[in-house]
Amino acid sequence: MTKNGESKNRVLVSDNLSEEGIIKLREFADVDVLLDLSSDELKARIADYDALVVRSGTKATKEIIEAGTRLKVIGRAGVGVDNIDVETATERGILVVNAPSANTISAAEHTIGMLLSISRNIPAATGSMKLGKWERKKYMGVEVNGKVLGVIGLGRVGYEVAKMAKGLGMRIVAYDPFISQDKARELGIALSDFTDVISVADFITLHTPLVTDTHHLIDKEAFAQMKEGVRVINCARGGILDEAALAAAIRSGKVAGAALDVFENEPPETSELLELGEVIMTPHLGASTKEAQKAAAVTIAEEVITALKNEPVRNALNMIYVEEELMDTLKPYLVLAEKLGRLCAQLIPKSGRLEHFNVSYEGEIGVTGAGDDTRIITVAMLKSVLSWFTDGVNYVNAEAIAKKSGIKVTESKTEDCEHFPSLITLSITAQRDGKEEKTTVAGTLFGKNDLRIVQIDGYRVDASPSGHMLICSFLDKPKVIGPVCTVLGGSGINIASMQVGREKIGGEAVMVLNVDSSVSEDTMAEIKRVQNVIDVKLVKL
Repeated sequence: MTKNGESKNRVLVSDNLSEEGIIKLREFADVDVLLDLSSDELKARIADYDALVVRSGTKATKEIIEAGTRLKVIGRAGVGVDNIDVETATERGILVVNAPSANTISAAEHTIGMLLSISRNIPAATGSMKLGKWERKKYMGVEVNGKVLGVIGLGRVGYEVAKMAKGLGMRIVAYDPFISQDKARELGIALSDFTDVISVADFITLHTPLVTDTHHLIDKEAFAQMKEGVRVINCARGGILDEAALAAAIRSGKVAGAALDVFENEPPETSELLELGEVIMTPHLGASTKEAQKAAAVTIAEEVITALKNEPVRNALNMIYVEEELMDTLKPYLVLAEKLGRLCAQLIPKSGRLEHFNVSYEGEIGVTGAGDDTRIITVAMLKSVLSWFTDGVNYVNAEAIAKKSGIKVTESKTEDCEHFPSLITLSITAQRDGKEEKTTVAGTLFGKNDLRIVQIDGYRVDASPSGHMLICSFLDKPKVIGPVCTVLGGSGINIASMQVGREKIGGEAVMVLNVDSSVSEDTMAEIKRVQNVIDVKLVKL
């Protein structure tokens, strides 16, 4: 129990984790370390925990995640999360975090070790020596200096490998569809397309994640496009390379050697590659250094603790992260976004089906929000709106829920803003009885903590988004505002402020009343009976 009587968070660690990580977790939560659990055992236990910490051994499947009714976060002490159903976690609002930088140097060093080992036949020569042989001619190698290294994937590890290989005198060519030519030039790397890279390289090293598009990326067709005598290294993910195609390429002489640390099935007990002397293998050792294991354990412990504290998490895979410096700027807008979302949600026709959710950013926020920075503000509004219609919506799953519901979410930005330093406008289109109905609200900041609603459905207002608000639409004629206020006074409801917006004299107008308490249904009905009142809604912010 904590000092205030609340129960501590509970964390389950289901794979081996360095003691440094366990100690850090125990500073914040109750931690159980239960290794070698079967899927059924994990499924039966997971409902008791707020967080699950795994490495590559535990499979956090859809069934297990759905059984984790208390789960708030799943932490992977490493990079790859192919053993975690991230989509299901996202739909259920569970944060998935990893430790992407912890093993970068270890994985890169292992890759370079494998590269040198196949270039100089080190493992085979060692085995021969231990049998009492002296076979210098048999194990003649090749230099890596001056050779072309093809790097497939320039992420953290791929970049470190390229940097280390340059130190060995190698020329680097790389393929990565997500890296710009300018960035590659900045790194001193020649960027090219996939076919060009594999066709010119003397050594090819793989550093992509395993996703649908990269499964068997290196297949029979790819091997056919490579140089004679090429050497291939895979220390990334099993399945990127077609092992049967590799075996055939080695037997044909196309591939002179291969070094593999990862396999489609681990351990690869029935792989035909085990029989080939040209292939050297290690049992998934890329991150297996004391330094990497400690770093991964400490990093994931810190990320899990941060997530359980509901603070921004740097290494979240299914939630936006904003740098602290920028977050200081965005925080007031996030508060405004939540208010705009709640306001708009309560103005939407209850029987309507949401179709389109559009946010526009004007002025300073349009500049501050260059790139993806405003996305978290949009998500805040989306979460705020959806929470009025369904339970369990949070920053993690708001976009997934909107997509599943068929709601189209769009953003627009401009530096121009005529009347305010910054303006955020939320427009929601809903279908009701075969017709589209659009609700629009806009807000701004007059200072860091002075939030204002400045537009409702095209009408200019200046209202504070707080407490209880009455939004009353009416025909702009005499004897409307007074009688409405009289009804409220007669019900003992104090009016804190009032704003009226209209387009033209005698036309439709809107009145926004901030009141000090809730308004009963009987009082609302009485207001609706006031002559020329069109509608009235009570909004709670």
